[in-house]
Amino acid sequence: MKENARGSMIPPRATITDVARLAGVSIKTVSRVINREPHVLPTTRDKVIAAAETLDYRPNLSARQLASNLTFAIAMLYDNPNSAYVTDVQYGSLQACREHGYNLLIHPCQADSTDLIDEVVDLHRHVDGLILLQPVSDIRELCDLLLENRVACVRVSQRPFEGIPWISVGDAEAADAMTEHLLHLGHRRIGFIIGHPEHGSSHDRLAGYRSALRRHDIEFDDTLVEQGRFDYESGYSCAQKLLASVPRPTAIFASNDPMAMGVLSAAHELGLGVPGELSVAGFDDSPLARHAWPPLTTARQPITEVARLATELLMQKLQGRLEGDSRHRLQAELVHRASTGVPAG
Repeated sequence: MKENARGSMIPPRATITDVARLAGVSIKTVSRVINREPHVLPTTRDKVIAAAETLDYRPNLSARQLASNLTFAIAMLYDNPNSAYVTDVQYGSLQACREHGYNLLIHPCQADSTDLIDEVVDLHRHVDGLILLQPVSDIRELCDLLLENRVACVRVSQRPFEGIPWISVGDAEAADAMTEHLLHLGHRRIGFIIGHPEHGSSHDRLAGYRSALRRHDIEFDDTLVEQGRFDYESGYSCAQKLLASVPRPTAIFASNDPMAMGVLSAAHELGLGVPGELSVAGFDDSPLARHAWPPLTTARQPITEVARLATELLMQKLQGRLEGDSRHRLQAELVHRASTGVPAG
């Protein structure tokens, strides 16, 4: 035994040989279980896992890398100013990474950078696979390159790309339901703030808003629509324009929560009561929505679940258990809070 800094004896670290001996299997079988390889009997897998837990066995990452020529790391690429969204995505992906013995590298980048392709090519030398978030996941030149070079990757996007697995959220349906909620309350002049123009979700949420109006025979009015960029500042400036119109809208639906927070600030500055004189709705159900005043009605996206599923799909891809462009669509749900109510009068 070795001694630690305090002079106490440290028990020797368990090895893969110890696990194999306790489980009554070969070292190769233990290795297959550790690396999540297919075609291992469930009973055998359970015995190996139980033995590893009993011995508190932790695989040596360097040894795994040498033996398999893998880095046992994946990278997540994003260009999104909404830090709450990125935090939730990281949490969901980390859960799956830990279960598979992988590390997660968070890689912020600029989707409009002329060096993005070279940046991703260099990054891939240090990881086994990639998870692409919007709007990076919608860059066709990048997706073509990854597909051509058989890079293991998964896209989180509202738009499919043949040959690459992807996950989307029913943004159009959720925006339709949110607009329907405001119409049901009695609102007829509903302002809408579009998200970043390069995000597929922005177009889907606008489409949902328009479809609900159409169903109620309400003509689309482009003077009630402003272009935002998914941040507080654009939500605030767009709200100022909408609230300066005559007659002003009785409700404003912003395409995400930070922009909705900007709407709340603009309304408070004008002395407008929310929801008495103006109803406000957002999208995402970020922590901002719960702590706003009043608490924000919004659409809750299954962000953590999306990230976890994307990581699981990437692991299946790395293990050769996933072919083609596997497609998964998850649904958002409305969260009714105090920022929406019946229109005044």
